[in-house]
Amino acid sequence: MATRLPSSGSMPAGQEPGCDTSGLILVHRIFRWLYRELPQLVRGVPPGDTERAAVVGRYAHLDFYALHMHHHTEDIALWDRLVSRDPGCALHVDQMRAQHAEVASQLARIEPQLEPWLKTADAGLRDAFARDIEHLRDTLVVHLGQEEDDILPVAGAVLSQQEWDWMEEHTRAELMAHRKELGKDIMSLQLGLILASVPEAERDDWMRANLPAPIRVLYLLLMKRQYDRAMRELYPDRPVPAMV
Repeated sequence: MATRLPSSGSMPAGQEPGCDTSGLILVHRIFRWLYRELPQLVRGVPPGDTERAAVVGRYAHLDFYALHMHHHTEDIALWDRLVSRDPGCALHVDQMRAQHAEVASQLARIEPQLEPWLKTADAGLRDAFARDIEHLRDTLVVHLGQEEDDILPVAGAVLSQQEWDWMEEHTRAELMAHRKELGKDIMSLQLGLILASVPEAERDDWMRANLPAPIRVLYLLLMKRQYDRAMRELYPDRPVPAMV
């Protein structure tokens, strides 16, 4: 269960400003990769192939869910706190809020298209679905870059490590709470994608620095197999495209 979110104004007692925000760079790599790949996967479904559409559709649903959850977490954890502690970033925060609203609007257009396409794997529905995802991808590319340039330096200076870590704790708690809906392999997918976002030469060191020993063992014994199986399902006839 995620820790209680501190109030947004003054620094909580016992905490100091300054945090490592590099984990968000990894998350952004994942979203860039997911939304680069998704329209291609959708377009690759042959007309009428509802079995393949179901495979791609499951991961499309997960991609949409992940983006909703990520933006909601930022909305409740970042914006008010950043403006309270550094009013000079208010303009950039307003841009972030507006971009989140635009992403939500596009998702509201995209998500209802999934179920009709899954029922028929119709080529026309497929192509319209893919086009709208590509439009969302282009919106995300701009948003993620601006967030890295304009928000992360401020967050790294004015938030405590505990406040920053809350977002990761909240994400894990949300995924665990929705495992029945999202699939029992959802935690394996999350960890596998995070590891894929780390350059291969750095992964062993990253795992030792960021994952407790029991989780590392569990990943090697079980979770990696679940992640690899999911990737083979998505890319049955070609290698998984590199994230970095």
